[in-house]
Amino acid sequence: MTTRTTPEAPDRTTDGGLGPHRRICLHDHLDGALRPATIIDLAAGFGHELPATDPAALGRWFRDSANSGSLERYLETFTHTVAVTQTADALRRVAREYVADCAADGIVHAEVRWAPEQHVAGGLTLDAAVDAVQAGLAEGVAEVKAAGGHLSVVQILCAMRHLDRSLEIAELVVRRVRAAASDHAGSDHAASDTTTSHGGVPGEPAPGSVVAFDLAGPERGFPASGHQSALDLLAENFIPVTLHAGEADGAESMADALTAGRALRLGHGVRLLNEDPDARSPLSRWIRDRRIALEVCPCSNLQTGASAVWGDDIAHHPATRFLRHGFAVTISPDNRLMSDTSVGNELELLREQAGWDEADLVAVQRNAARAAFVPRAYQEWLERHVTGEDA
Repeated sequence: MTTRTTPEAPDRTTDGGLGPHRRICLHDHLDGALRPATIIDLAAGFGHELPATDPAALGRWFRDSANSGSLERYLETFTHTVAVTQTADALRRVAREYVADCAADGIVHAEVRWAPEQHVAGGLTLDAAVDAVQAGLAEGVAEVKAAGGHLSVVQILCAMRHLDRSLEIAELVVRRVRAAASDHAGSDHAASDTTTSHGGVPGEPAPGSVVAFDLAGPERGFPASGHQSALDLLAENFIPVTLHAGEADGAESMADALTAGRALRLGHGVRLLNEDPDARSPLSRWIRDRRIALEVCPCSNLQTGASAVWGDDIAHHPATRFLRHGFAVTISPDNRLMSDTSVGNELELLREQAGWDEADLVAVQRNAARAAFVPRAYQEWLERHVTGEDA
């Protein structure tokens, strides 16, 4: 059984997070996960004109606009979602609703990413914007737990790679991670590394806490190495980095993300095998053998043309080739609104169209648990939880 999140609201079920299967989501953009009805409601308050004012019609508009085969046109759809999330109340609301939608998808751990620099046009500071999202995520997590489910959600803060605020965003990440570490050091549980004050599960992170950094936006022409100062700062502070690479550009971009950015995960990475189908190049071997996780988003990749060299359907998406070659493949939705998808939907499509079996579905969840930007104790708990080894 698979739960599908509708454009309006999730269908609640009763296992996992609050859904039918326990899953992990590592690549999910907050500004790509708004509900159409929420966009309409918020737009009225902002005086922002939308292409449609009926939730179903607006949802179709987002999907049709994203089905262009171009990453650049795909990114244009964010004009509307960003425009209506310029206040603390709006950010808090969409963050809380995001958690509810994750719970309905059976998610037990989500790492949601977004770019604070795009949400300060209304006068918010960067920290105030992050505070608002953290508050909404924490409220959502509390609601899930009150209903008897389990869900942890943390933030990955993005800098826009075509703009010039990456060092400022990196400093923001460092500040927030340090503050969270300081709070933990002062907690009653600080003497033990097996638990935190945020839940009964070993290593469970504070709801909504900031854990990592990413570079988002147009990839081609804007390499990670163009943000070296930011990436060096993060490395000096031992803060994990995942970088969009191999989505709109090829192997050179991925190599740059690994060498300049010290990336522990790659956002998408689906172009890696375009010219190396048997995974024999030094770069492919490094990514596979060092277990650099690939945050693969099949539906989104089809929409943007990122995987076009392999075909135009899920059956030919390179996720299967990656998995068969032993890469640390993970599966995520990227942008739930634009792709009308969820983790459950992505996995079901791979099962139905690419011939994935239960072992494959478990394997990508195991990979996601091991790649999560959380303490090792919580990674191990997640792995047991999503594979059923805790039964």
